[in-house]
Amino acid sequence: MGSTGLVIRHNHHPNQAIKLPLRWDTSTEEDLTTKLESLHHEQSIYNRLGTHPGIVPVLAYSTTSITLQLMENGDLRSYLDQDQDKLPNSLSKHHLFLAWFRTMAYTLAYIHDRKVVVADIAMRNFLLDGELGVKFCDFSEAKAFPLETFMSTAAVDEGGGGYSVKTDIGQLGAVMYEVVVGVKCVFDIWGDDGDGVAVWPRREDLPGTEGVWLGEVIERCWTEGDAGFGSAWELGGVLDEISILS
Repeated sequence: MGSTGLVIRHNHHPNQAIKLPLRWDTSTEEDLTTKLESLHHEQSIYNRLGTHPGIVPVLAYSTTSITLQLMENGDLRSYLDQDQDKLPNSLSKHHLFLAWFRTMAYTLAYIHDRKVVVADIAMRNFLLDGELGVKFCDFSEAKAFPLETFMSTAAVDEGGGGYSVKTDIGQLGAVMYEVVVGVKCVFDIWGDDGDGVAVWPRREDLPGTEGVWLGEVIERCWTEGDAGFGSAWELGGVLDEISILS
C-alpha cells in the first residue's frame, strides 16, 4: 500500500492484482480527486513505458483502477524479511542478488530512454514473480519528460522536481545496499532542513560501504559528478563484469 494507492488481489482472477485509489473513512472528495489524478498520471507513465520484462505487466485500465499481473512472491523487502530460508547460502544469495541488480539497472536504463525519471526507487516498489524475477512497479511519483529531452541534464529546470537520472541511480544504490546488508537505506535528496530545495545527499548521511559486497559499485551510485555513473547503462555494464566464483 502506498500513500495514494491500494493494491489488492482480484476476486475473480487470481493471477491479477488491482490498484485502486486509497480511501479512508475520513477522506474528502478533494482527497479522492487528488488520488485519482495520481492514478491517471501513473497510467500515463505505464503507457509511455510500454511492455518490458523488467516492468510489471499492465493488463487493463479503467477510470478508477489499474489491473496488473500478480507477482507471486510479493515485494522485495517482504520476501527478504520472510523467506531467507529459501536462500540456502551466501553464494546462492549473491548469484540471485546480482541477477536482480542487473535487471534493475538495465530496466532503469530503458525507463530513462523512454524519457522517464522514476523518482521513487525503493524496496517496496520492486516485485518478484513466481521465478524470483524482479520487476519495477509503482510509477505514481515518476516524472515524464518530452521525448526530445537530453536526459543526462534533465532535472529541476525541466520540470523534474529535483529528480534526475543521477538521483534514480543514487536511489537504486540504496536498494542494492539494503538488499546486500539487510539494513534500511534511504538516498534522500531533500535533507532535514525543510527548505524544499533538492540537494545531493552528504556522504556522511549515507552508510559506509567498506567491506560490503559490491560496495565500490554502490559507492559510485552515490557519487555525484563524473566519478559516479553517468547512466544506468553504465551501471549495468559494470555489473555485467562482476563474476561470482563457484
